[in-house]
Amino acid sequence: MSKFLVIDGLDGSGKGSVTRMLRAYLTEKGIGNDLISFPMYENESSALVKLYLSGKLGQHPDDNNAYAASMLFAADRYVSFVTDWRKLYEKENSVLIADRYTTANAVHQLTKLPKEQWDGFLDWLFDFEYTKLGLPAPDHTFYIEMPPALCRRMIAKRAEETGRVVDIHEKDPTHLDGAYRSALYASEKLGWTRIASFRGEEPRPLKEVFEELLAKAGL
Repeated sequence: MSKFLVIDGLDGSGKGSVTRMLRAYLTEKGIGNDLISFPMYENESSALVKLYLSGKLGQHPDDNNAYAASMLFAADRYVSFVTDWRKLYEKENSVLIADRYTTANAVHQLTKLPKEQWDGFLDWLFDFEYTKLGLPAPDHTFYIEMPPALCRRMIAKRAEETGRVVDIHEKDPTHLDGAYRSALYASEKLGWTRIASFRGEEPRPLKEVFEELLAKAGL
């Protein structure tokens, strides 16, 4: 089996850029690697996720409860695993990198629940995806940490530069604030490796963030 690494973080945190830097590094070193990104927008498996994120199931994230929304994202992972990336995971002497994974359900759905229900939800979530659905559990999970106020700045800048339409999570300030608190809780409880992509009120240079991840990944 491949070594399976997950990199997660709020939108705008630099997660995607660091993920691409890791893949470029592995390729340069001659280490076999593959990248999967969730949601898999280019795959039919993400059809339900697209309905949710576009607001067609409700304009506010809370219009769909934590369990219902989690099922939509889990379906994307399950269907794409069966039809597409299982063969990548089963490669020998390779590294499989996931840009978001089950971790994203913990970050974005946990915040919809009262805090006294968080542990129960996390137990259900990882049992459902890894045991009931049979999706592979990662060997190492990294969480790229950036406060929501700074994430919002980065999201706005990206949208202005690219014309990209923001989804219901990105445009809801209360959701990003809650997701940040959820991420800190989940990372502590579940043993994720947290890497700060900010210094004070500004983003850290991505090269620094990447080098810290590389050292902690043992690659």
